[in-house]
Amino acid sequence: MSIVEHLQQAVISVLSQLYSKEFSASDFQVNQTKPEFTGDYSIVLFSLIKKTGQPLPLLAEALGSNLKAAHPGLIADYNVIKGFLNLNITDAFWLNLLNSQYNDICFGKQPMNGQKVMVEYSSPNTNKPLHLGHLRNNFLGWSVAEILKATGNEVFKSCIVNDRGIHICKSMLAWQKHADGATPASTGKKGDHFVGDYYVRFEQDVKEETEQQLNKVKLGDLSSFADNQKIRLEKILVQLTPLDEEKNGEAIKKIQAEVKEFVRNHTPVMNEARDMLLKWEQGDEAVMALWNKMNAWVYEGFDKTYQDIGSDFDKKYYESQTYLLGKDFVQQGLDKGVFFKKEDGSVWIDLKEEGLDEKLVLRKDGTSVYITQDIGLVMDKYQQFKIDQSIYVIADEQNYHMKVLQVICKKLGLPVADGIEHLSYGMVELPSGKMKSREGTVVDADDMVEEMVQTARKHTEELGKVNDFSGEDLEKLYKTLGMGAMKFYLLRVDPKKRMVFNPEESIDFHGYTGPFVQYTYARIKSILRKLSPSAENEAGTSEPLLALEKELLITAEQFPTIILQAAKEMNPSVVANYCFTLAKTFNSFYAVHSVANAETGAKKLLRERMCRMTANILKSGMQLLGIDVPEQM
Repeated sequence: MSIVEHLQQAVISVLSQLYSKEFSASDFQVNQTKPEFTGDYSIVLFSLIKKTGQPLPLLAEALGSNLKAAHPGLIADYNVIKGFLNLNITDAFWLNLLNSQYNDICFGKQPMNGQKVMVEYSSPNTNKPLHLGHLRNNFLGWSVAEILKATGNEVFKSCIVNDRGIHICKSMLAWQKHADGATPASTGKKGDHFVGDYYVRFEQDVKEETEQQLNKVKLGDLSSFADNQKIRLEKILVQLTPLDEEKNGEAIKKIQAEVKEFVRNHTPVMNEARDMLLKWEQGDEAVMALWNKMNAWVYEGFDKTYQDIGSDFDKKYYESQTYLLGKDFVQQGLDKGVFFKKEDGSVWIDLKEEGLDEKLVLRKDGTSVYITQDIGLVMDKYQQFKIDQSIYVIADEQNYHMKVLQVICKKLGLPVADGIEHLSYGMVELPSGKMKSREGTVVDADDMVEEMVQTARKHTEELGKVNDFSGEDLEKLYKTLGMGAMKFYLLRVDPKKRMVFNPEESIDFHGYTGPFVQYTYARIKSILRKLSPSAENEAGTSEPLLALEKELLITAEQFPTIILQAAKEMNPSVVANYCFTLAKTFNSFYAVHSVANAETGAKKLLRERMCRMTANILKSGMQLLGIDVPEQM
């Protein structure tokens, strides 16, 4: 039980006795006392005035005096500042916490609660390597899964691989046209990067053909377009005829952009890509063989990246195996009146009352759209794992789609519908701005990992404290620091916020960074290695806690509550911020108070146990973020 829960129970008990009414924790707030006031925790009294019928001064004094009398082992003293009852917690409470928990490496973690949760993250496309945006996604998903495990849930980590569609065919077609039989093995290139290069090459081909086609269109030559395409293009072009360039400049630009996009979508190479997709859907033997071969290259590359970044999955789903799921539910939805069919045979759902407009769930030719297969996958996950909650880690660009999925599943009465949660996160950018896959300006995850390792190497060598490490140990340290810096920087920001990732800033050993926390942990371990065993059995029972000792214990005590908060909010930044605060608090404590040369034996044992508890919490907290902490730096 946390200190806040102890105080809530004590306050409820005293209030009930004083005023012969029932009270609950929702009737008042318990906060840490502000630094400018005396006390450890404060009871906010304003909300109790009406229920108790007491004026504030009388209420505060009655509650404070009775709390102190009824709970002498918890409340040492109190004071009243306006509407706040500030409480000093007894040293005995903090010492009991320390002596019972200092060596518990599982401190803060909850017993199993019987709930099953699936966390889906990563969702890569097999036409390109993982990039910086995928890193934030993977780190968020993996960390949330671990935090949910720590709060007693049975957690399954899953990934949906987007291995079909026009974007996959683009890479395949470009490889056919330009590779001349080259492979990752023959070029010495990682498979996902190799395939990604051909996706970029396809876009270059499209760009070249678009320019060629536009030049013909300007001359009135539409001969390269099919008859139905000519008709549609002429309808767009005819809008330009009556417009005066000086008076209608913006309107002309808009129409010209529409023409360019139409031409781009109907270049010969785009038509070939669509033909290849059709052949794939028909199971064409040659296309399927090429698809399997190129996907195998990509998967090998993905596996290496996942290993490097510490991301893993209990279950992988493949869109090529799930895109037909959900059609049965469309018929069920029609039977229940959830869906309706239009004259052309397409099936829709009307979500205007929910503010989501109408949504297509099945095309007129009977083929699925993304929402159809997502409905099917919801049930597939439930049937296999019997999950109570299904969390999707997907960028905020898909907020609308996820709202639609949640509403449809509820209307269909699917068993896990109420447990669908969208962990929506903001995009990540570099100081140089946004990244674009088509133009090949996306920062590959592998390149970012390597850059972080090299940045860690540079900063560590500048500090000049690497003489005690072997070459192999140093390389391991550089990777630990580099990955720790990147993960902490990407996770320290609330997922809902967009962010800019600055590699140089993330590695600062003295800033709000992962390496600062890692260094603090290594520092504590160094302190403990140098200590001789203490003879005393009980720490600090005869001497009062000093201010910085108490502050460190107060901060350490909050760890279980922090984990619960992070799980409830699905927000790893809560844990990251806490780890930084705990590390900073320890450094402030250690700058003033010696451990090895403590004033007495009891103080030495007290501080030794404080060091052990702090180190255990820092290691446990950073592990929830997927970050290793080095024993030595």
